[in-house]
Amino acid sequence: MVDMNEVFALHEHHQGALTIQGTFAIKDAADLAKAYTPGVAALAKQIERHPEDQTKYTISGKLVPVITDGSAVLGLGNIGPGAGLPIVEGKALIYKEFAGVDALPMALNQVPVEEFVATIKTMAPSFAGIHLEDIAAPRVFEIEQQLQEALDIPVYHDDQTGTAIVVLAALINAAKVVGKPLTDLNIVINGVGAAGVATAKLLLAAGIKKQTLVDIHGVIRADDQDYNHFQRDLAKQVEQSQGQSLDEVIDQQDVFIGLSDEHLFSADQVRRMADKAIVLALANPVPEILPDEAKAGGAAVVATGSSQWANQVNNILAFPGLFKGLLATDLKSVSIELQLHVATALANLVEQPSAEKVVPAVFDTGVVAAVENAVLAFAKQEH
Repeated sequence: MVDMNEVFALHEHHQGALTIQGTFAIKDAADLAKAYTPGVAALAKQIERHPEDQTKYTISGKLVPVITDGSAVLGLGNIGPGAGLPIVEGKALIYKEFAGVDALPMALNQVPVEEFVATIKTMAPSFAGIHLEDIAAPRVFEIEQQLQEALDIPVYHDDQTGTAIVVLAALINAAKVVGKPLTDLNIVINGVGAAGVATAKLLLAAGIKKQTLVDIHGVIRADDQDYNHFQRDLAKQVEQSQGQSLDEVIDQQDVFIGLSDEHLFSADQVRRMADKAIVLALANPVPEILPDEAKAGGAAVVATGSSQWANQVNNILAFPGLFKGLLATDLKSVSIELQLHVATALANLVEQPSAEKVVPAVFDTGVVAAVENAVLAFAKQEH
């Protein structure tokens, strides 16, 4: 277990998780002239004449902002922009440490969609891609769509795409462990915000149609005005079980996917699932059900989003290598087809899936490289 006193002491001592480090030193006047005036004047004039050279001579060709407004943090809720900063700082550090990607943590106020989009569009010339983080649905769907249409660089929402990729990778291998065809699985998704919507869409693309979508008001139906149109449209595409609450639809389900909040699922409910049930309880920092409880209820495969237990199904497995690959190609979006490609590559890293290992561990050799290579291969086949 993590000692929280150590966490506070570490981050206070360093005043955060990141600093800025130059790529070369300034030791004398000659160095200064190359780093600043008069050297930068020549660079500026070159870019003025040839705008495409900006990414060659400046950090804009490799810098990714990790942008949050703190409005929807999995397991924590709406904690606000400032409270969201430690999370995006951590992700920026992971980008650098795991994949060598330069990332900048940024917090924006919770403003209307149009203002949020305009702010990022105004800053976009400084960046090679955009990583959105912990922004509430349905706003984030509109933000992402508008930015993808307006910008000529990749726009990626990790809570949606990264989560969906790793969940599918875990299910590919979990299905092998329990001896059930992937496309025959009956699945309940509890929590259908940004992550839940993206996960359901990717599972549909993988051929999994039997999905029951449950959110705060119960099962999402196509005509239910308690839900936004993104959720209602999704409900039209899946084959849902009868019932209205999670408890009413859990009987004989093969898979529970939790993208919601802590302690919302019980061992008794696991017992009512199908034999060899799969439980992916992914709320952080505390899952919907603790692994020991899920196993006591008879679950054959259990995963969480935390490093405290085996089978950490977390988007940390996807985003470092994914953006490293994007920056090395001319891909402008993370399409459903690319997501399927990356999920398969992640699943294939586990040569012999078991109940204790359906996804690679975060520190397993080759995770970032496998994801990056999947992106590179996909980009090559697209051309």
